[in-house]
Amino acid sequence: MKKNNRHETIKRIIEQYEISTQEELAFFLSKEGFDTTQATVSRDIKQMGLIKVSGNEKKFKYSLPIHTSGEKDNNANIFKASVLSIDYSLNMIVIKTTSGSAGAAAYFLDSLKISDILGSISGDDTIFIVVQSAEKAPFVVATLKDYLK
Repeated sequence: MKKNNRHETIKRIIEQYEISTQEELAFFLSKEGFDTTQATVSRDIKQMGLIKVSGNEKKFKYSLPIHTSGEKDNNANIFKASVLSIDYSLNMIVIKTTSGSAGAAAYFLDSLKISDILGSISGDDTIFIVVQSAEKAPFVVATLKDYLK
């Protein structure tokens, strides 16, 4: 219940203010009575699929994703809009995204359930992926690049 309340509060905050960092969001949440850590805010951003868009006052701000006909299509659009590059070395893939969008892009990546991917970690603007073998990495990269077309 607390998480749902926090998510509703986050939604209200980002609609009312131009929030550009996780620290800012944590500050506004604390003003609303939520004692959160940066890790909790990061998880919330990923779970809610928040993206960064151009702001009026600030260069970028958090926003709810634009809804399309289906969640999978929406997440694919977020992936396509936020990924700047995909490259690999041996069995490791690095995806660079726009600032603050790696979590939402990684959410889509996880939803693909590509069996050759052992796991992924996302930061603010980078996703790191480990693939089962160096031989499978080019296939996974090609699959991911198909979603950018």
